[in-house]
Amino acid sequence: MTVTTVVTTAPLPTGDRRMTAPLFTLHECARYLDTPVSTLHAWARPKDGAPLITVLPSAGRQATVPFVGFAEAFVLGALRHAGVPMQRIRPAVRKLNDEIGLDHALASRRVYTDGAELIFDYASSSDDEELLTVVRTGQEHLADVIRGYLKRITYGDDGWAARLRLPAYTQAEVTVDPTEAFGLPVIVHGGARVEDLVDRFKAGDGFAEIAADFDVPSAEVEDVIRVALRLPA
Repeated sequence: MTVTTVVTTAPLPTGDRRMTAPLFTLHECARYLDTPVSTLHAWARPKDGAPLITVLPSAGRQATVPFVGFAEAFVLGALRHAGVPMQRIRPAVRKLNDEIGLDHALASRRVYTDGAELIFDYASSSDDEELLTVVRTGQEHLADVIRGYLKRITYGDDGWAARLRLPAYTQAEVTVDPTEAFGLPVIVHGGARVEDLVDRFKAGDGFAEIAADFDVPSAEVEDVIRVALRLPA
């Protein structure tokens, strides 16, 4: 398939806070992105090959994943949910990076506009029979899932991810924006930080009381607590 969309994106500036300010641990990323922590570890600190997501040097139990790494993990999750086999994600991402020609290309708008087509082109021209089978049998589905997932990303004027709407929640609309609340997840309805609601619940407050105090719908409070504590829906 021929890619016809042209989107120009300049490299991220050196020292951009989206790359340098740690926001999350890998365990927090796993919870917010609804992705197994073992998978994130394999992407961030592989035994062989280059990392697929940007992480800063380990600092004990402190956060190591900046916003760019979080966005990269989000896009990898889109490929995973679209049915691209885990062992085929790495070569597909390598092709995306080569074609897009940018470091941290998974966090760029080009992945949304051209990503599915580039994967189709890669599969069609490679000897990767498993990936080719996935593409041939579900090309339309693959594109729909990837684009549907990536609609959760808001891109800035510079062409790079600027805000993410998290996929782990079924009721609450929760976003991560590195310019708001120090990059911590925020509930759109009410503007409260997720961690503040969770802290109140752990302190013994009920859903209704928390909802009233933070002006967040009770169903969304329950959803936030469920994800934070891994409770059944």
